[in-house]
Amino acid sequence: MKTTIQEQDGNLVAYFEGRLDTAAAPQCEIDLKPLGNCTGKNIVLDCTKLEYISSSGLRLFLGVLKNAKSQKSHVYITGMNDTIRSVFALTGFTSLFEFK
Repeated sequence: MKTTIQEQDGNLVAYFEGRLDTAAAPQCEIDLKPLGNCTGKNIVLDCTKLEYISSSGLRLFLGVLKNAKSQKSHVYITGMNDTIRSVFALTGFTSLFEFK
């Protein structure tokens, strides 16, 4: 699992590549720490290269969302494949996030 964060057009963009499962979640959580200070910037979670997400990964995404909301920022998800989209639908996460 590879997670990178870049600033683009005033947004913080997190790119996910590989499988965000229980084994990868602790390192991914560390990699997402720069998103903690997002005041004045929206966050984009780019899932174009994300192959799989487990409940541990969903928990991380939810943590990013809660933190961003507390700072009056928005979180957008982009590039989800059908498998990831169905996981979000089954868990009710599609009602929590905004999608691009």
